[in-house]
Formats: sequence, structure tokens, C-alpha cells
Amino acid sequence: MKKILLPLLLGASLTAGARQYWTLDPTANSIVWNVDSTSYGHTDHIEMAGKHIATVLRYGVNPDGSFGIDKSLVFPMLRTIPNNTHASFQRRVTHDIVRDMMIGRNPMKETVKQVRITDGCLEVESNLNGARMGQLELTRRYFPSTDGRAFIELYTVKNIGKNTVEIEVPALDQRLTTNEAEGIDAPFTVCMMSEGTPGIALAPGETIDFSVINTATKKGETVGKFNAADEYAKRKALASQLAGSLRLHTPNDTLNRLMDFAKLRVCESIYATKGGPLQGPGGESYYAAIWANDQAEYANPFFPFTGYDYANESAECSFDHFARFMNDKGEPIPSSIIAEGDDYWNGAGDRGDAAMIAYGASRYALANGDAATARHLLPLIEWCLEFSHNKINADGVVNSDSDELEGRFPSGEANLCTNSLYYDALLSTAYLLDDLGIDKAKARTYRNQAAELRKNMEKYFAGPVEGFDTYAYYKGNDILRAWICIPLTMGIYDRTDATVDALFSPRLWTKNGLLTEANDKTFWDRSTLYALRGVFQAGRPDKALPFLESYTSTRLLGDHVPYPIEAWPEGSQRHLSTESALYARIFTEGLFGIRPTGLRSFDLTPSLPSSWDDMSLTDIKAFGNDFSIAVHRVSPEKINVSVTKADGSKVLDRTIKAGTTVRVKL
Repeated sequence: MKKILLPLLLGASLTAGARQYWTLDPTANSIVWNVDSTSYGHTDHIEMAGKHIATVLRYGVNPDGSFGIDKSLVFPMLRTIPNNTHASFQRRVTHDIVRDMMIGRNPMKETVKQVRITDGCLEVESNLNGARMGQLELTRRYFPSTDGRAFIELYTVKNIGKNTVEIEVPALDQRLTTNEAEGIDAPFTVCMMSEGTPGIALAPGETIDFSVINTATKKGETVGKFNAADEYAKRKALASQLAGSLRLHTPNDTLNRLMDFAKLRVCESIYATKGGPLQGPGGESYYAAIWANDQAEYANPFFPFTGYDYANESAECSFDHFARFMNDKGEPIPSSIIAEGDDYWNGAGDRGDAAMIAYGASRYALANGDAATARHLLPLIEWCLEFSHNKINADGVVNSDSDELEGRFPSGEANLCTNSLYYDALLSTAYLLDDLGIDKAKARTYRNQAAELRKNMEKYFAGPVEGFDTYAYYKGNDILRAWICIPLTMGIYDRTDATVDALFSPRLWTKNGLLTEANDKTFWDRSTLYALRGVFQAGRPDKALPFLESYTSTRLLGDHVPYPIEAWPEGSQRHLSTESALYARIFTEGLFGIRPTGLRSFDLTPSLPSSWDDMSLTDIKAFGNDFSIAVHRVSPEKINVSVTKADGSKVLDRTIKAGTTVRVKL
């Protein structure tokens, strides 16, 4: 069997003139790689997930034009020993049943015509030419079960020739069993099964379907039954459901398409653990666990906008897990709750996790729009605010041991990220208290604390760095850092121009977005995604748009697709799921400027690029409502903004000066 070429760790996207392999399908929510001999040898990797499984596919077209694939199967709730952060049972599977097919009693030759990513599936179309007779067309479909512990391979063979062809597909029942010491409830058995088809005569125009089921069992279990066609229908239904809500409409179809893909990636990665539904980053490392940054800060504030109930359930479940660690000893909440909720990780000390959680929980509560949920989350939010308040140093800013990069880069005793998150959390909690009518005096206290913190942040962090009058990431920092963007996302615009100029200068911006630190080679997409959101939010759409379009084209249509990635060189550009939430938030909070101010209200500051006449977000499921926002250019200086509920009733219809903020009450 031919082995697939392993993907380059560096990736061609890091070299000048990298090739764009993919195009948009104008007729479907898909991207397409039309394969010809000039793209033979190209490989890539993609992650996809369901409630009980995740899979990283390493795939590509071999130099002879055939398809190559191996599958890294991850079973988050089959726990290995030691049962730590990375203890999800996984196995690499290289078997490809197509290689064992016979056509007219002879081995077949495959030539790939097209690779497609659509509805959360990887699809491949090839020609199969028998050694002596006929011609067949093969369609491969790869996807996870939505709610079962299985990864599905669904195949369709069609006779497109003029002669009847005899075809044989071998039956498959291959099992790999571990020893009992490998995990909890081991031994585990990985099963690859196909009923196959005995030799049949396939007449011109006829088709046959067959499938391979990749699953696993733990001690005492029998192998489950899966119907590949039913699983395919469920996967397509989930993709359709998510594409049908929070729909982005802009003149740039690439932005619209990646928005749809991003919604699926972040929402598919929610695992049905014994500790409840837990959204996990993935990357063959991070499953059945939650983090104060990835889940509380990145993904959870976004979930209400999708209308996906399981995502909202996972957000509330994660906050409940963090709340278990509130204490009266001043000890920090752990950075991560791991092993389905059975353990925790705090190996980087206090990363500013309380600020992350307070920020995420208060924003989630507001956007979710449910008063009972907000009251339930309030004790956690206020505990985290109090913890952060107690960490304020003599200069009036909040100390933390590190930040979300966990010491990979220096962050000083107090860093800009932790303080910005705490600042926003104070304001969001004040809005929440006002709306709930619980404690107006405390709401005023939080606003006063936020105002004082903002002044102290200006004194402590603001100043020239490499010739830009922006922010030092920490005291003594004299090299530009990507996270100088974060005040913009929290509504702090005092140093917008210099900060924007620094972010998009050659010192920080590259073909892959922002370097973490000038003079370094490392990039993390999360800082790029925050920066793009912040620049739009600060009212600089014409500055942000070219960089957003370039980034989106690279991630969706370049040589490593179709999602935002974690980082490089760490992780080999894994498709961690929560970066996709940050991509989507560029539009909800950046381009459209939605800032929650109550359970039924938000500030709206659209940032329409001058090259666009219209944009809209439709079928938004937030603030307890289903509504849409449309923005239309009236003149170079003025735009019309309308907010319409699903029943057709108008909430807002105003012509405003570009950059104006309007309060929307649903």
C-alpha cells in the first residue's frame, strides 16, 4: 500500500508565493480543490469532531495521482493512564479499503479529480480504471458520527463506462486491542469494520455504496452498530443547522464562507463527558477538559449568538466546573479542569484566569439573555472580580503569574491582557447587576473600579515602544507584542492610531498574521483574531479589511485549510476549535460592533468599510431573541442601520453617521 506523504510541519503558507489550492463552490457551502498533475504531492491535515470522537485526517494526492490518507482517531472519554490533560485514548489508522478493491479481477488504478470540504465532511472524487475493462467513478466521504463513538467512511462507486464491470470490495473486521494497564476501563479495542461486497456485475450507470466504520470499545462493551447513511444525514443536518443561524452577508464571499465553517468547527467540538458537555480545543491533545481562556474567554461569549442549545449547555457546564473551586483562602481557580471534570491543571500558576472567567461569564450571561442563568453565574463572576481586585499592586494594576501563553513569552508581574479582561468584566458585571435590579450600589462600585483601573493602566502600560506610542505589554517591555491589541477589544481607544500602526507594521504583521513578539518567528492565530476584531471595533474598517481578507483567503483557500489554526511552530498549525470562535467574533463584535449591555439590550457600532455598500447578520439567536441586523450605505458619511425580529417587527431603523453607537433594546 502506498503511504501518504506526511504534511510539512512548516507548511507552504510560510513561504513567499504559496499556492492557493482551493476555490469557493458558488453553488454550495463548500470549498473545492480541483486536482491536476501540477498539484500532485500536496498534502494537508484537518480535524473534525462529534460528541464522542475527534479525528485528525492527514490526507493528500500522491505523486502518481492516487489519494492517500491516514486517520488519527481520538476517543476523549476512553481515558488512558495517567489520567491527565492529554489522556484521551487515540490510535493512528492507515488502512485504506480502496487499495484492496478489485475491478474485473485486477487491481485498480486511482486518479483523484477533486477534493471537497462540505457540510463538515471531507469528500474525494476519483476515477478508478480497471486493468482491462470499464471505468468507475469513486466518491469517498469522511466524517465523524455526531453522537456516537465512531468515525465513518462512506463510499459510492458508479460505473461511468460503457461496459458492465465486475467489482469486489473486501470485507473488513480488523481489531487492535490494548493491554489492561493502558487506561481506565481498559483494555480498549479499536475496530475497523466493513461488510464489503462480493463480486458483483455493475452495469453502466449503476452505483453501489459501502462503508467502513472506525470505532472503539472499552472493557465489557460490545461493538456498536452504525448506519453510515444515517450518520451522514445527521452530520449534514448539524452543518445545515449551524449555517442557518448567525448568517454573515458581505460582498466578500470568502469571509462569509469561513464564518460558516468556523461556526461548525467550534460547535462540533463539544464532548459528552461524564462531567457534562465540555467544549474542547482538540489538536490530538486537549479533550474532555476546559480552560479559562479557550472556553470561558474565547468560545462561551460567542455561543448564545449561534442558537445551538448544546453549545450554551456546555458553556454553563464549564462555568459550573470553575465555580467548584471558589474558596475563601485567596487561592486561584485552576487554569483547566481536566479528565471529564475529575481533576485540574494549574501548572502555569495564576494566568489571570479569574479575569478570563469573569469576562467570559459576564459576557455570556448578558448575551444569553436568561435572568435565571445570569443569577446562577453571578456568584462565580463576583468571586473572580474580588480575586482580581485583591491582586491589585501598588501601581493600581492587577498582578498575575503569567498570561494565557503560560510563560512561553515574558509577561512581567502585571500584564496588559489580564488587566484588560478585568476592566471589561467590571463593566459587564455592572450592566448585569443593573439589568437584574440586584445591587445598584455595587454596580456603581464596579464602574468606579473600572474607571480607576483604566487610568492606572494608562500610567503603567502606555508609552513608546519601538517608536510607536502604544503599550508595553508589561513593565520594562521594550519589544512590540501582539497583545497590545487587546485594549481595543475592550473599548479602550486612547491609543488607537499608534496601536493599529504598530500591529500592521512589518515588525509584527506577516503573511500568517501577527508575530507574538517582534524579532521572533512564532505566531498564534488567537492574537491575530483579537487584533482584527479590535481594529474594526475601534472604527478603522478600511485599515483592517485588507488584512482580514488576506488572512481569510490564506486560512480557507491556501495550502492548509479550512479553519483558523492554533500556532506555529508549536502544534504544527493544529485546527484548535476555539480559534474559530475568535474568528466569528471579528464580525459580531468587530465589524458589527455588538457590545452586550443587558439581557435584552446591546450597543451597536457598525464599522462598514468604504468599499462596501451593504452588510448584514441574519438569524442572530441572542439576548433571548431571534433577530437580524442590516447595514446600508446612504452616503460616504452616513449609514442606515436596521434591526428586525424574526416576526418581521422593526426594533430599529435609523440613519446615522458612520462610527456612531446606537443602543438596541429588544
